[in-house]
Amino acid sequence: MKQETPQSLETDLTLDALLMMATENNPTLVQAQQQIQGTLGKALEAGLYPNPTFYYIAEQIFVDSETDTDTPGEFQGGAVQQEIVTANKREISRRKYQQRAKTAEWMAVAQQWRVCNDVRIHFWQTLGHRQIVDIRRELLKAAEDSALTTREQVNLGQATQAELHLSNVSLQRTRLSLLNAENMYRSQFAMLSSLVGVELEPQPLKGELKADMESMIDFNQAVENLYSDSPEVLAATAKWQADCVTLERERVEPIPNIFVKAATGYNHEAREPVASVQVFLEVLIFDRNQGTIQQAEADLARQNTEIQRTRLRLRQDLALHYQKYLTALQHVIEFQSVILPEAKAAYANQLGAYKDDRQNWGDVLKTQREYYQLREQFVHHLIAWRTNETLINGFLLHGGLKAAESPTPPGHIDSVAQPR
Repeated sequence: MKQETPQSLETDLTLDALLMMATENNPTLVQAQQQIQGTLGKALEAGLYPNPTFYYIAEQIFVDSETDTDTPGEFQGGAVQQEIVTANKREISRRKYQQRAKTAEWMAVAQQWRVCNDVRIHFWQTLGHRQIVDIRRELLKAAEDSALTTREQVNLGQATQAELHLSNVSLQRTRLSLLNAENMYRSQFAMLSSLVGVELEPQPLKGELKADMESMIDFNQAVENLYSDSPEVLAATAKWQADCVTLERERVEPIPNIFVKAATGYNHEAREPVASVQVFLEVLIFDRNQGTIQQAEADLARQNTEIQRTRLRLRQDLALHYQKYLTALQHVIEFQSVILPEAKAAYANQLGAYKDDRQNWGDVLKTQREYYQLREQFVHHLIAWRTNETLINGFLLHGGLKAAESPTPPGHIDSVAQPR
């Protein structure tokens, strides 16, 4: 078998293309779909009627009271036993697992959001870190110009040896900073590649980190969206509905099923065919399923509060991410409208003054470095804004390689061989 290798050819790595790759290749999405199929299988099994049991009966074989010789015995025949399920137990069991399948469907939707949100977030982060690499390359060029200028000033007696040593230190630190940015970019690309489930070599992404910032997310509206549309809330609600059916199922469990046994055969002693019918059921004296009913009631009460807990947790997480989103957005707006234009103008003025012999080159380089550093800060604010915007619009779901959750909780009710 040919081993797969990372794809080195360049493709149009747009966000939409990466999302499509993730939908087709991320293994957690397959897991989530199989959770649904597995639960539907339980629903099928739980609703099936019990199989009949066939018996072969032979009594008093080889015994004849009169001749004391080997005979076929007193009786030879067969019997069939059938369990008659009462109180519609199997249909209720099927409804329970069908409701659990709906829970699994909402969990699969949540997993889809986790994967897509993570792809978006790492797309923005990879795009941003690529821009940071470019900025730090420009910073390195500025540091090299500064070191060269200091060396020329030392030759002219306008700078000291200590200043030369410090410029060399600054140059080397800038080189390390560029290496760190390149390492971070490669790391982000590898994480993005892992999320989409395809091994890709680092290559340029097609996209724009900036976007329209006129429409701002409203906190109260975001809370309402979480409460009404969050897959986690809807899964918790579906689980509560399944627990309601579970309690209904356990309450009818004590109603005994009826066992009917019919037998027919030949009585060799009487020399005639015979038949018999038996009907029996369990007498509920000690075990009336009271412990399991109590557990089902507790599970239902716990799940009722789980819906409330999920909403409160989401609101708490939203408050944190909204603060980060709002802060990043405010910085992006100010950087884009005031800070970067002013810093760029200051650098242009310094450069113009240097050309007119009214400014020394060292001050020009210092202003240039400050401008580039502000550009890098701007990229970081853009990444933070995009990340938290994605999370807020994506129901705060992330963890695209986290194993898909199971809709079936552990416990005694679900540990029996025949699901009920």
